[in-house]
Parts: sequence; structure tokens; C-alpha cells
Amino acid sequence: MSEMNNEFEQMLDESFKTIRNGEVLEGKVISVKPEEAVLNIGYKADGILPVNEYSNTAEDLTTEISVGDELTVKVLKVNDGEGQVALSYKRLAAEKANKRLEEAFENNEVLKAPVVQILKGGLSVDVEGARVFIPASLVSDVFERDLSKYEGQEIEFVLTEYNPRKRRVIGDRKQLVSKEKEEARAALLEKVSVGDTITGTVKSVVDFGAFVDIGGVDGLLHISEMSWGRIGNPRKHFKPGDEVTAFIKEIDGDKIALSLKFEDTNPWNNASEKFAVGAIVTGTVARMTDFGCFVEIEPGVDALLHVSQIARHHVDKPSDELKVGDVIEAKIVEFNEEEKKISISRKVLLPEEPKEEPEEEKEEVPEMPEQNEEPDSSIADAIAAAQGEAHDTVDAVADDLKDVAETVKADVEEVKETAAEQKEEAKEQIEEVKEQAADQIEEVKEQAAEQIEEVKEAAAEQKEEAKEQLEEVKETAKEKAEDVIEKVEGKLEELKEKITGSDDAEEAPADDSEEE
Repeated sequence: MSEMNNEFEQMLDESFKTIRNGEVLEGKVISVKPEEAVLNIGYKADGILPVNEYSNTAEDLTTEISVGDELTVKVLKVNDGEGQVALSYKRLAAEKANKRLEEAFENNEVLKAPVVQILKGGLSVDVEGARVFIPASLVSDVFERDLSKYEGQEIEFVLTEYNPRKRRVIGDRKQLVSKEKEEARAALLEKVSVGDTITGTVKSVVDFGAFVDIGGVDGLLHISEMSWGRIGNPRKHFKPGDEVTAFIKEIDGDKIALSLKFEDTNPWNNASEKFAVGAIVTGTVARMTDFGCFVEIEPGVDALLHVSQIARHHVDKPSDELKVGDVIEAKIVEFNEEEKKISISRKVLLPEEPKEEPEEEKEEVPEMPEQNEEPDSSIADAIAAAQGEAHDTVDAVADDLKDVAETVKADVEEVKETAAEQKEEAKEQIEEVKEQAADQIEEVKEQAAEQIEEVKEAAAEQKEEAKEQLEEVKETAKEKAEDVIEKVEGKLEELKEKITGSDDAEEAPADDSEEE
């Protein structure tokens, strides 16, 4: 009976296959719970597949698999401590994915996968169960502080580093974005020319203008080209996302300059009619100078109001009478269409102010020296006429000199304005360089943070891998120990059977038993 039981157990054991840790096999789902699934793997014990070994994202296995499904799984532990076999589906998938990544790396293939996590130093992308890290500096061709917009998106990238031993897989999206923009720029430059009207979307606004996306290429809309009038702060007029229709003013290599100053809206087109000498206009004081102020009588058209034309009375400084933002009414006294200069007068529209005759004026005409005889009346008239002409000549010369002085002063002021504009442009360029330097510093910081994050991840992964290897070593040692114990028990059982059999057998001759 004992022999029959042993033979039955041996036949039963032989009916089940032998499996090892790390072996890949097929299993059929026989039951499913949210936290685990049980698989028939053709072994004396069923296989257990926990939800965290199915995938990194699954939370409820009942929504992922069903009874009767066949899965290819990997054996983690032949005996998980409860007499069951621990299985993994995601690790086998990860191995397949790693093979896929290796091929993509060797062939420089463009991959497309979803972003599953936003990390401090970049993006984590899932490729068929394997994770790829894309540093923030390689996400786009421009530095982006906020990467949250990429979460859940499918993005394209190439692998620039693949080291499975260190679990270091680095992706690069930047070179694809740069290449795509370069191709778009080349295609755009082939079909556009200076003067073409084009529609784009404002990407960013800076102190000196706005950058507009015109189909994969950024065009610069400078502050001076935003309007025929004056623009103080571009951010008050434009914001990211605004749609803009402009024309191409200049193409310099791969740089495109845009303008909103269309010629048909040029306020100087019919200025000779609207601003003819003698016309009455209303305008706003735009700028103050020592010799007067500039009044905007229409967006893009400024007229000079000289200090001598501000009021009927004497004005030392224009700021004594006016300030920026004041709305005034004036008369056109000079119009130069060729030089685009207009002069206006405010005082001619003001009522006459009463004049007080100074007492000194009575002494302006010198008295004739007394003579014994009165001069002839005709001689006196001639002298008076000569004196009047002399006064008129002096006054005319004084006026001419005053006009010359004012002209020189105006020219000096224009030079000052030009210098001020050049200084402002230099400040804008310095500001732009500062911004670029700040972006580069931020990029270096991000790269350092990425490297630290990568080192931490690698260390954590190596620690986990070491734990798994230690667990496998323990399991292997345990299995070997069990095998040895089984063999020893088998030998003892055989020896016991032999001893029992010799007791039941017939007595042998003495010499034979001694020999045995």
C-alpha cells in the first residue's frame, strides 16, 4: 500500500511541469478581484497576479481582465510564502518595451508616447510599459518653466541615451521641434515676400514689441510698427493668444519683421487737405520740450506748438502753461508735407490781452537838441521817418535772429530726441540680453535639478533591483534547501523500506547474513 501511495504521488508530481524564477509562461485567468487575479499555469500551485504587477496605472483588475483571458506572464517567485506562485505581467511587458527602446535607439527612430508624469526636472513618458525621462531643457526649443500643459499629451521624441543597466533612458523632443520649425521656416520663406499680408497669433509680449507665430515661424512686431501713433507699453495693446493681421516689412535671413502700419491707413496720405494752413485742429499734448511741445492732432501726426505760440503773454517754459495729456485747440500756421512737419499756434485763437504802456516808451524817441532856430518841419519829418525805419529794421533783424535761434534750438532738440531713441533701443537690447542670460541661468539650474533627480531615481531603482536580486537569491537558496531535504527524506525512506523489507524476509544462511 505504501508503495502504491508513493507511486501515485510520483505520477501526480510528474503530471505538473517544473518552473523556475524568471521563467515566462502562459496562464489562464480563473478568478479576478480588484486587487489580484488567479491564473492556472499548469503547475501544482496557482499563480497570483497582483494589480501592481499588472501595470503602473491599473487600480482595479476587474476592469482590465476577465475570467478566461490568457496572459503571458513572468514568474517572480515559485513559492510566495503561501504555497502560491507570484507572477508579473508588467515586467515582461517592460522587457519587451526595453527591447523596443533599444531598437529605436539604434535606429534613431522617432517615438510617440503619452506623458504620464510631470517631474521637477522634466517629463516621464510611458513607452509600452517602460519609462523614458525627457529633461526640461530637451522638451522644447525654448525654455519652459511650466510643463504641466504636457500632462496626458502624446508627444514625439527620439532617444539620445539608452543604458538599461543603469536604467537611464533619456529622450529628446527639442531637436524634433527645432527641425520642424526650421522646415516650416524654410517653406514659409519660399512662399512669402516683403509686403505680403499675413495673419498670426501673438506668442509673447516684451518691452520692445511682440513675437507673432505666423505658421511655425516667429515674426517680430516692433513697438514702433504697432501703430501710426505712439505706443507706450505694448502689453496694454497686445496679449498672448491675440490674432494679428500684419504685413511683412523686412526679411533678413531667417528673421522676419512685421508691421501694422499699412500704407492705406497712413494719416499723412491726405494730410494736406485736413491740415492746410489756417485750419483749426484739436489735439493732445504728447511731449514737452524746452522750446515748446508736440501735440498729437491725429494718431501718427504730431505738430509743433512753439513756446512763443502758446499764449498772448510771454511764456518762459511750456510746462508753466501746459502738461502732457492736455487737450488744446490750435490753428495750423505752417505745413511742410515733404518733411512731414506741422507748426501750430494756440495764441492766435486766444483773445487779445490789454497792453500796459510802460512809461519808458515815452523816451524811445530821442529829443532833438535845442537850436537857436527851429528846424524846418520837413527835416523833422525826415528824421522821424528815418528813426522809424531804423526801429523797424532792428525789430526785423531781431525777429530773424530769434527765428534762427528757434530753428537751431529745434534742430538740437531733434538731435536730442534721436539720441534718446538710440539710447532707448540700446536699453531694449541690453534688456533682451539680460532676459536671455536669465533664461540660460534658469536652464542651467533646471539641468542641474534634472541630473540630481536622475541620480536619485537611479539610486532608488538600483536599491529596488538589489532587493529583488537578494529576494531571488533567498528564494533560490530556499528551493535548493528544499530539494536537498526532499532528497535526504527520500533516501531515508528508501533505507527505511530496505530495513523493513529485510525484517519481513525469510532468514538467510548465517554466512550470507554475515556477508551482508
